[in-house]
Amino acid sequence: MGSAVEYYDFFIFGSAAALIFPHIFFPDTGTSAYIMSLATFGFAYIARPVGAVFLGHFGDRIGRRKVLMFTLLTMGFATFLIGCLPTFSQVGWLAPILLVFARLLQGLSAAGEQAGASSLTLEHAPDDRRSFFTSWTLTGTQGGQILAAMAFIPVSALPDDVKYSIGWRVPFWLSAVIVVVAFFIRRTLEETPEFEANKRKNEIARLPLGVLLRDHWRDVLRVVLCATIAAVSTVYGTLAISYGKEVGGLSETTALWLVVVGNAVALFTQPLFGMLADRIGRKPVFIYGALMAAAVMPFYLQSMQVDAPALQFALSILVFSCGYAAANAVWPSFYAEMFSSKVRFSGLAIGTQLGFLMAGFAPSIVTALGGLGEDGWIPTSIFTAVIAVVAATSALTARETFRVPTRQLGLR
Repeated sequence: MGSAVEYYDFFIFGSAAALIFPHIFFPDTGTSAYIMSLATFGFAYIARPVGAVFLGHFGDRIGRRKVLMFTLLTMGFATFLIGCLPTFSQVGWLAPILLVFARLLQGLSAAGEQAGASSLTLEHAPDDRRSFFTSWTLTGTQGGQILAAMAFIPVSALPDDVKYSIGWRVPFWLSAVIVVVAFFIRRTLEETPEFEANKRKNEIARLPLGVLLRDHWRDVLRVVLCATIAAVSTVYGTLAISYGKEVGGLSETTALWLVVVGNAVALFTQPLFGMLADRIGRKPVFIYGALMAAAVMPFYLQSMQVDAPALQFALSILVFSCGYAAANAVWPSFYAEMFSSKVRFSGLAIGTQLGFLMAGFAPSIVTALGGLGEDGWIPTSIFTAVIAVVAATSALTARETFRVPTRQLGLR
């Protein structure tokens, strides 16, 4: 539930960056406005490595639960603030500056959310079902992306004068209500047995970052390279919306529904991939997901240029629910199991957030390479293929840990 709320807030920004912000936060509405707007989406990913060091330190020092409470409230504040911002026509360049500031706050929060949720869930889970249980933290993330896309479906149907004035703000304001609900749910969380055991034995690291870089630097680097696979998600959920609208002539509503359906089916496939990884291992499932998503992406993008809604939805499900969802479901356990409980929060947070930098700027990078041009599916497909190969190759070098007891994870 906490992940769903956090990533509702995070992804409504992505929908708005693709559909709304080019028209209201920048001086023109051409390709340069789209590039700048999608770049603001990426700015959160600059804050995330900084937030990962800060929140990772406290997650390993004072506990997973306290940091998760902080991330929830920070995200809620930043998202509500975005809904209150003035536009370019009102205050000029101050508008995008304020937008970037609020987005940086979102990134700071997100840096600790998935690492904290994954660490907490893994350390509560039975040894033989860690991948299944941790997959639910990412299922919450997909739920947030569904809510974000659905929140913008009615907004996209509004007349332009309403949509670009008050309509786009409503999804950001609604997050305040959801955050309050999630706050009361999250406050009931218990700290993990692993952290409590370290605390009783006085084995809490004074400087987790130092221990991490001394004992686990290879694992951090491995996670960084594997985590670049998240670029497939941002290309799928942000750039493809703009591509479908600008090149394929799809309506905003149809483009958003493609994302909703792909994520909705992933709610069911991700736990199944998590169960599979508990039976056959993390590596084969992760590598399959990365390569499958890259293989189907060019067909998905090309389908947007023809009048074939059934084909578009089928390929959306293939590329995301049956491809990327496999890697997405497995990475919380796969990455977290590389580290000992003393530095798990820090290692997971720092490794993923450095890798996620590629995900944050993928839409603007691909747009600058011609991703919104007539043959934009070509650079987009090449980009996702390269990312998938890098992630899969890095995963091959990892140790398989699905049979290692939780207390022995990360020990050499």
